[in-house]
Amino acid sequence: MPTYTYKCKNCENVFEKFQKMNSDPLKICPVCNQEALTRIIDGGAGLIFKGNGFYITDYKKSGSSNTNKTSSTIKKSFEDKNNPSEK
Repeated sequence: MPTYTYKCKNCENVFEKFQKMNSDPLKICPVCNQEALTRIIDGGAGLIFKGNGFYITDYKKSGSSNTNKTSSTIKKSFEDKNNPSEK
């Protein structure tokens, strides 16, 4: 079930409501009790993986050495940013 964001046109109250996708949109504001709510389209929470087994190596192509090069480049870049006095 998604979380929808609502905004009241009357009192500018903004809140989120956890609803089923087939539920009708809310119309009455819980703060001012006016029928002035608008459902806001936003980015949402994104994709969330729960449980074991979701690793980057699950779909790794065999024989690929780019992963090692990329991780060492990222590590070096991270060390350079955190130790600017060593240059």
